[in-house]
Amino acid sequence: MPRRIGWIVVQAVGMLFVVTTLVFFATQAMPGDVAKVMLGMSATPERVEALRHQLGLDLPLLSQYWHWLSGVLSGDLGNSLASGRPVSQLLGERLLNSATLSVFAVVLILPLSLLIGILAAQFKDSVFDRTFLWSSMVANALADFVVGTLLVALFGTTVFHWFPPVSLIPAEHMPWWHPQALVLPVATLVIGGVMYLSRLIRVSFIDVLNSEYVEMARLKGLGPARILLTHALPNALAPAVPAASLVAAFTVGGVVVVEYLFGYPGIGGLLIDSISNRDLPVIQAVVLVIAAVYYFFNLLADLLHTGKSGERR
Repeated sequence: MPRRIGWIVVQAVGMLFVVTTLVFFATQAMPGDVAKVMLGMSATPERVEALRHQLGLDLPLLSQYWHWLSGVLSGDLGNSLASGRPVSQLLGERLLNSATLSVFAVVLILPLSLLIGILAAQFKDSVFDRTFLWSSMVANALADFVVGTLLVALFGTTVFHWFPPVSLIPAEHMPWWHPQALVLPVATLVIGGVMYLSRLIRVSFIDVLNSEYVEMARLKGLGPARILLTHALPNALAPAVPAASLVAAFTVGGVVVVEYLFGYPGIGGLLIDSISNRDLPVIQAVVLVIAAVYYFFNLLADLLHTGKSGERR
């Protein structure tokens, strides 16, 4: 078991190194010249060349990569080419907003998935179960962008107009000070996560409810509530725990699309703006942070799965 866990951690570290390499060289391969974008099309070749030298863009790619990677390892993400501010400062202002969105979504996904999955398993083949299976297939087939657009059309425009269609939050405000602005972005993330995770919980509960030890508990005269809480719930949740970590990873990955759709001031909006400005240090930092968080939850899922496999042995 320790060897297996160590190998998973080594793989995760190696994958993050590959990600950093891909992020750097992919951003360097983007079309256009950063210096020309910053100075404008009317800039003279001499000014462009001087700015490229000032930013270190005239160095060999390997030298630029080593300089960037050593800075990342030491906690220095560099400065924004567009604003000149430290990238870590720009990230800090947006990370809290994105973290708030992700945490609210995950906190809602877990109990809702558990409740819906248990009900669907308890009332298997009922109208509720069939409606859930059909709606979950539709929801999982749609991208977050489509789900969010439908929610805006239904609850943010001319149909009901209950919530603002654009989640604009002032820079000096905390995101939870504007709960109405969070409803539609959080709901977009929650719908996909709940529909995916609750299907897994449903299947797991059906298997457990049909097991021999649950049948034995029924023969002993135990009540449905005691059977559910004492016998079914702990065993049914075991395979769902690693899946919950993957859902959290997918939620973090979907934040970029959702933030762009609703104009939410998080790292997704920062990424889009930096791509428009060819702000390479910001692009590299944002993608690296998203990848690191995503791989952290994947690593957690692998470790939980390994731990559960070890317990069964």
